[in-house]
Amino acid sequence: MPNPLLSNRTAVITGAAQGIGFVIAELFVAEGARVVLGDLDADAVELAAKRLGGPETAIGVRCNVTDSDDMDALLAAALRSYGTVDIMVNNAGITRDATMRTMTEEQFDQVITVHLKGTWNGTRKAAAIMREAKHGAIVNLSSLSGKVGMVGQTNYSAAKAGIVGLSKAAAKELAHHGVRVNAIQPGLIRTPMTEAMPQKAWDQKMAEIPMGRAGEVGEVASVALFLASDLSSYMTGTVLEVTGGRFM
Repeated sequence: MPNPLLSNRTAVITGAAQGIGFVIAELFVAEGARVVLGDLDADAVELAAKRLGGPETAIGVRCNVTDSDDMDALLAAALRSYGTVDIMVNNAGITRDATMRTMTEEQFDQVITVHLKGTWNGTRKAAAIMREAKHGAIVNLSSLSGKVGMVGQTNYSAAKAGIVGLSKAAAKELAHHGVRVNAIQPGLIRTPMTEAMPQKAWDQKMAEIPMGRAGEVGEVASVALFLASDLSSYMTGTVLEVTGGRFM
């Protein structure tokens, strides 16, 4: 049996009480990591940590990623509990979809702040710890919407495109410190949210995918594992699309 890919490493993952964030955490634990889950929902994130084995392998911390002090507290919990921060996954996000004509300024600001400022907070705060240790891997969740733009998502598409630029700039700043920064752009992934779309919208999106199917959450998690592990040791500033070939 090969050694687990993340043996004795600590990963901090935001937006991890459910969905893609939780599945990433689950896979990381299976590969030997200890995980610190951050989420705005305190009860849900505590329950998620218990599902992953409790304090020996996982703790849950309430965290508003837009708040610098909250991000400090999340990373401090990782250091206090497990001694290191080796991996940071910035996954937390929200949607407030509306056409540009009907979108409110508040809806625009909310999405930009959670996605872009939240990812900036996580990247810079984790990097400050990692550069001292001379190693670390940061994985930021962008979206295919940040590559092509989606109707009704001027806020979300702008934020997800911004995450790509942020990741590349941070990768250049941190490379000589031994810290890698990469991003993932998922496409249509099968989740309760996407499956609730009207059938017409689902069919339209499916028609754009050369592989002819939606992705599974685990297929995003496995790419996060690759970028967090030494399998990608000579990769930084990259953007990996997990889209089934959609809009290639």
